[in-house]
Amino acid sequence: MSRWKGLPASLDQRVRQLVVQLRRLKDHSGLSLASLAAKTAYSRSSWERYLNGKKLPPREAVEALARVCGTDPTRLLALHEVAAQAWEAGPPQPEAVPPEAVPPEAVPPAPARRRGPGTRGLVALGALALLIVAGAVLLLVRPWQDDGAAGPDRGVEAAARAPGAVPAFTHRAGETYACHVRRTGDGLYAGRSRTATAILGNGTSGWEAVEAQCLLRHRGYDPGPVDGIVGENTMRAAKRLQQAAGLPVDGIVGPDTWKALRR
Repeated sequence: MSRWKGLPASLDQRVRQLVVQLRRLKDHSGLSLASLAAKTAYSRSSWERYLNGKKLPPREAVEALARVCGTDPTRLLALHEVAAQAWEAGPPQPEAVPPEAVPPEAVPPAPARRRGPGTRGLVALGALALLIVAGAVLLLVRPWQDDGAAGPDRGVEAAARAPGAVPAFTHRAGETYACHVRRTGDGLYAGRSRTATAILGNGTSGWEAVEAQCLLRHRGYDPGPVDGIVGENTMRAAKRLQQAAGLPVDGIVGPDTWKALRR
């Protein structure tokens, strides 16, 4: 029996298994490398490289060795397929050796920061800024309020009591208004407008629209959010009131509809 050289230590285990099986098959057949070269299409030096793990034998060489040794090549071909994948992948890369830990160089201490204004100074500055902002807000809000009056109505009642003092209507997204309907000598009044002639169509906005929405709600016709803008809900509620009052049903609040609202 031939005495084989040791296979390379770097040889993949899957390739190693194929070479070992080929060596066993060759030893059992009793054929020499020269005999294999004579019976196959591969030279003696080629078989020497194949059987010593220096080169992966081609699939045809594995089939030729099985044929001349009189064995079924199926198992050998299966081993060859796995070995070929390992051979194409290349030898395993050695693990990288981490460099020795190098002690960090001494880091000089950071220069001391210059101290800015103290906490008390910052608090004082913040308080002063708040006072300035609050004063500006009061200046803006004051014209909307009656003397000492507070609340969401923004002084509309006072403006109504003071002849000629009509505050401008400014709509803010999502803002709604409270309704406080009461009966006066002129009929129902929600504290937003005394008008009896304003024409309110789709898209109209203002205190007259707030007044109409409050009166519609008071009479049981839901205008939607009381936001001072006439929309589909307000016009739908006005149509229901007009129908109940025997008025032309168009959803537009005019003199006749105001009469029905304040009645």
